[in-house]
Amino acid sequence: MNNDLVLDVHEKPKSYIAWLFMSLQHVFAMFGATVLVPILTGLPVGVTLVASGVGTLIYIAFTKAKAPVFLGSSFAFIIAIQNATVTNPDGSLDFSAAYFGLMTVGIIYVVVGIIIHYVGSGWLKKLLPPIVIGPMIMIIGLVLAPIAIQSAGLVAGSNFETPLIALITFSTVVIISIYAKGLLKIIPFLIAIIVGYTTAVIFGVVNFSEVFEGVKAISVPDFTFIGTYKINFTAVAVFAPIAFVTIAEHIGNHTVLGEVIGRDLIKDPGLDKTLWGDGVATFVSAAIGGPANTTYGENTGVVAMTKNASVWVTGLAAIFAITLGFFGYIQAFILSIPSGVLGGMTIVLYGLIAGNGVKVLVKEKVDFSNMKNLIIAGAMLVIGLGGATIQINDAVGLSGMSLAALVGILLNLLLNPEKDSKNKND
Repeated sequence: MNNDLVLDVHEKPKSYIAWLFMSLQHVFAMFGATVLVPILTGLPVGVTLVASGVGTLIYIAFTKAKAPVFLGSSFAFIIAIQNATVTNPDGSLDFSAAYFGLMTVGIIYVVVGIIIHYVGSGWLKKLLPPIVIGPMIMIIGLVLAPIAIQSAGLVAGSNFETPLIALITFSTVVIISIYAKGLLKIIPFLIAIIVGYTTAVIFGVVNFSEVFEGVKAISVPDFTFIGTYKINFTAVAVFAPIAFVTIAEHIGNHTVLGEVIGRDLIKDPGLDKTLWGDGVATFVSAAIGGPANTTYGENTGVVAMTKNASVWVTGLAAIFAITLGFFGYIQAFILSIPSGVLGGMTIVLYGLIAGNGVKVLVKEKVDFSNMKNLIIAGAMLVIGLGGATIQINDAVGLSGMSLAALVGILLNLLLNPEKDSKNKND
């Protein structure tokens, strides 16, 4: 037990009022980032919130309530979902390929967890060293950069309101992230949405009479259940490599959370069980029409800030998230957020994703005086960002992120730079 904690993992808050506010704090922390994924991909907002809450409860069950983790929608799959989405003749969006790919990701998590359960995790570290993981994360963020620029109106022919709204939103995220303290510091995107949206209203970009027209206070989310998706092996080829990036992210998040609460979560409940919880949660999310789930650093930040590690608190937060998924006015508000607001946020967000890839390389002290490391990173970045494609057959092809990941893994195994780098450091 960590004696610095106000509430340990299995301890229940003594005051119901305090419990309520503790859980709402977790909801505020995850809300801005969680709803941003459906905003950017077109997935149903209500389903995403429900899937986040249900996924968190699934995770709690698999880990026997030993880790105060909250699962939210993953940013790593945004570009894959966008590419897999088909626009129907009537203008509606068909996410079948994306759902099939995301369910595959959940299965990969479970399979990796089973392998780790029986043979340990050494093979995973060998397959995905920092020199492969770093560039993979960078590609995820940098591939999305044009979308952020387009949304921010930083293109020829754009009106002046959109870039100005984007600038105000961007500035809000930056100022809150750097200078704010306490709860404000962990919800910069939520605050930025409010500030940017208010600015858009002042500029007349948002018309409230249109936003809430025909909207019901209570609305059943637009679920799309398993059984309606077609088998799509191209989606598997695109989504599967990203699963290994998010597995690395999963390990990192649990390591950090373990340090915060004074427990080794990789050993107890164990990486196998945490992966099973995360994987089943992602499978269930896709099976009802939601995005992939992932452990949320925002909520780890709440635990670190409040010294409150109670799973009872994260569990109630999950129930709140499920409830929010049925509030029609909240969903209508989210869907009405102007592109300038999204652009301002995503310039920061996508940059942070790419920057985290650089952070992995720096933190792990990857030696770039070693030509083998340079070759791996350079090849992955050019292939991932250059639009490279290998079409295997009519149904299956490798491109972008998936092709870059495969190239990085193969080059790492063939060139074995980690061994050379280790010897040099020694």
